Amino acid sequence: MAPQSSRWAIPLVAGLAAPVGIYLTFIILGAFPFFQRHFLYAHKLNTLFWHDIDKPEQWGFARNQVTPFPIETADGETLYAWHIMPLPTYLRNEDRLQAEPHGFVEDFSSTESFKVLQEDPNARLVIMCKSFNAGHIAQAIRPGSYHTLTDSSTYHVLAIDYRGFGKSTGVPSEAGLINDGAAAVDWAMKVAKVPSSRIVIMGQSLGTAVTSGVAEHFAMQGIEFAGVILVAGFSNLPTLLSRYTAGGIVPVLSPFRSVPPLLRFFHSFIVEKWQSAERLATVVGLTRSRLRLTLIHAKNDCEIPSSESDTLFRSAATSLIGTNLDDEDFAEWKKERTVLREDGTYIVVAKGENNVVIREELVPYGGHNDVMWSSPVALAVMRCFEIDH
Repeated sequence: MAPQSSRWAIPLVAGLAAPVGIYLTFIILGAFPFFQRHFLYAHKLNTLFWHDIDKPEQWGFARNQVTPFPIETADGETLYAWHIMPLPTYLRNEDRLQAEPHGFVEDFSSTESFKVLQEDPNARLVIMCKSFNAGHIAQAIRPGSYHTLTDSSTYHVLAIDYRGFGKSTGVPSEAGLINDGAAAVDWAMKVAKVPSSRIVIMGQSLGTAVTSGVAEHFAMQGIEFAGVILVAGFSNLPTLLSRYTAGGIVPVLSPFRSVPPLLRFFHSFIVEKWQSAERLATVVGLTRSRLRLTLIHAKNDCEIPSSESDTLFRSAATSLIGTNLDDEDFAEWKKERTVLREDGTYIVVAKGENNVVIREELVPYGGHNDVMWSSPVALAVMRCFEIDH
């Protein structure tokens, strides 16, 4: 007869071993590019089975306040997009907008919504680069973030589903997603005729990597925007995976941080690096007339630590000042430009040549996702569009 202690010891060991085994299985599978793409982008996970994204009224929008339409990319993919009209503008044109059929349109330029956008010589547009991890254009926090920007302002919003997500065609990749963001900007400038000086590009979480890539893409062409906003951003993918916890619970590579050679070994299998810190440095370095770069992070973000925004700020600031300070000197330089609040949060503003302003803000609440609904994000957009700042 087995000792009584073994009766509970075996189930206990098995119970502990099971999650470890599952974790290691996912880590090993993640070394293969096919599985890595699906783990990183999770583009097949969405709620299209019970959400009809051609009917935006489900998420509290007025009839025809949102127009779903396609955007073509330079490499032949078709992206599903939403144009969200600001409510004050909608109210002034309510009768003509209400009279139109609603739902998806193949030719957005034939709609009253498009005409309203083009008729406004001062129209301002926020292009939203959503997180590229799962979901579709109207899933989770996304509709709420659109409401935050359009319910009381005069800002139009353009949102897209990247290739492979939602109803968009194609398969996601780093180069592909940056092309998608660039296609949205090209549509805004060339079709809607909104100049880059009246466009803010903004991303949240993994979408900040797309935003950084798009900003670099256009900076290399000499095109500057009203602003670039990164909410809950990260410096690069290998570093992120070393610190990231999915849902604030499940670690990715952080258990291996105590064994640097093993961590470097796993890093060697990461195919797409998403080097946002380097890209922001390039954007700052190429700016010739104006840049408003804003980094926002919540102190209670349990998924991406706020220190990642610190890294982004340092990379951009180093490009701004033109010299690579050591840790101590940079900390002192940053401290001189920091307003520290009593709760440990802060605002840092760095100004430099060519009318460059880099602002980092650590806010107390909002976590990883709800911060997108917060006033600091709306205020950041307002600052970008204010010529004086």
